Amino acid sequence: MEMEQALDVTRLSDVVVARARAEAAEWAQMVSFRDAEMERIDALESSLDRMIDKAGLVLSIGQAMGLSEQQVHSQLAVADRMRRKAPISWLAFTDGRIDAVRVRAIASSLDRLEREESWLRLDQCVVAYASTHTCAELRAWLRRFVARVEPDLELQRAESAREDRSVEVVHVDDGMAWLNAYLPSHMAAAIAKRLVREARALGSGDERTTQQRMADLFASWLTTSEATTTDLASDIAVTIEADVLTALADGLAEVADGSWSVPASWILDTALDGEAFWHRILKDPISHDVLAHEYVGRFSPEILAKAIAFRDGICRAPGCMRPADGCDLDHREPWPAGPTSGRNLWALCRRHHTLKGHQVLRWVLPSGQSVPAGTTEHTVQPPEPSPVEHHLAHAIIGHTP
Repeated sequence: MEMEQALDVTRLSDVVVARARAEAAEWAQMVSFRDAEMERIDALESSLDRMIDKAGLVLSIGQAMGLSEQQVHSQLAVADRMRRKAPISWLAFTDGRIDAVRVRAIASSLDRLEREESWLRLDQCVVAYASTHTCAELRAWLRRFVARVEPDLELQRAESAREDRSVEVVHVDDGMAWLNAYLPSHMAAAIAKRLVREARALGSGDERTTQQRMADLFASWLTTSEATTTDLASDIAVTIEADVLTALADGLAEVADGSWSVPASWILDTALDGEAFWHRILKDPISHDVLAHEYVGRFSPEILAKAIAFRDGICRAPGCMRPADGCDLDHREPWPAGPTSGRNLWALCRRHHTLKGHQVLRWVLPSGQSVPAGTTEHTVQPPEPSPVEHHLAHAIIGHTP
């Protein structure tokens, strides 16, 4: 029975690879057809004929492939960007190691990066991550990459975007409306955390769902509060470099789960306006252990739980994006044989905690081998950036950077 299941899983993986290769072939044919037609059109003597044929080129491709002109423009733009800025990733696409959804996510990040050396660094390491993680994980990883590789430009974009903060009310059917707020990420996170905390504090005797409680609390606060300034009172774990924290340099503050980052000055300015309480958490540079204390009991104290949530960021199960502060703390090696310590604890959401307890939770290695979740995690170490490999990939696809 186990062998049959393994064969079925292998077939699923084969289908995914075949689909990605088919998508890549489709995109490559679109590019080849366009380039051949543009060469033919540019050779026409009449400027009117050139203009008419160019105007109809995208329409012809769309009609042949069942796509709108906007979709054709979009796919060609992504293909051109990938072939020019990330040829290694484009080759991975043609090999079936990554699919079109991941290619679009990578291309979107390339569009945000402005320096050629940043394109090189992304192209060198993104395939290893993209081929072994879900699309949601990849998008979060790409957001972190862009912020870290060009922090100065990220700071400029953030300051510019903050100028556009706004609130919009959109009335819809059935007597309801959407209230949309475009806010700095740390403020939105503080609002969300407070709503969750206060909604749960209402207790099990309240018949409303958690979402209904949050909506009612939100409306109550907005219609009764007379405050005109913000106060960051929620417990939000962010990483700030030491030189940034001491105002020796500009930099970003990144939330523990990696879902957002903001200029560190926003966090510091807001925190200093109120009564902020800071935890300084140090990680071992090799083991990444936090709070190297060991506790006799099964359940960890609150400070260790905060440290684990900060370290892990999200549930450590493959593909799960649930924030660690809403997860269980699981002993990698079951207690009491395994100690209650930072090294032996990790964040698992309730569902994956249960699956691990029943020995169903598994890691899938880049080789395709599936192994039970153990006391260590499988990680992919990205290679060092190499211009040689980058230029070789350009030569293979026949594209000049």
